[in-house]
Amino acid sequence: MSVVHDASSLLALAFNEPGGAVVRAALRGSLISSVNWLEVVQKVQGRGRDAGPLRGLFAQLGMTVEPFAPSTAELAARLYFETRQLGLSLGDRACLALGLEKGWRVYTADREWSRLTLGIDIRPIR
Repeated sequence: MSVVHDASSLLALAFNEPGGAVVRAALRGSLISSVNWLEVVQKVQGRGRDAGPLRGLFAQLGMTVEPFAPSTAELAARLYFETRQLGLSLGDRACLALGLEKGWRVYTADREWSRLTLGIDIRPIR
């Protein structure tokens, strides 16, 4: 399945939250931006857990951390004007920009993203 994950998507799986099973089923062949990966690691460490093994675990399950390219950064910057009504963060826009570049479905735990009309399939995981 061609899916780009938001940090919230992987955190649902990492913390055994609702929607985690949906995320696990969509890991093979999926991507997460390195910007969003930073968020995952930060949140895991913030809960006092060791984030070291996570990248290897997610890689074994078929997910790749995609480097944040200049073209993706420029697209994320342009998305600011289309998404500011929802108050999306830079990380949120990094995820959406990668999804737009790839033309792939985006998974997130943020239901507000469903209100966006960006021309990609945005799926809340819960």
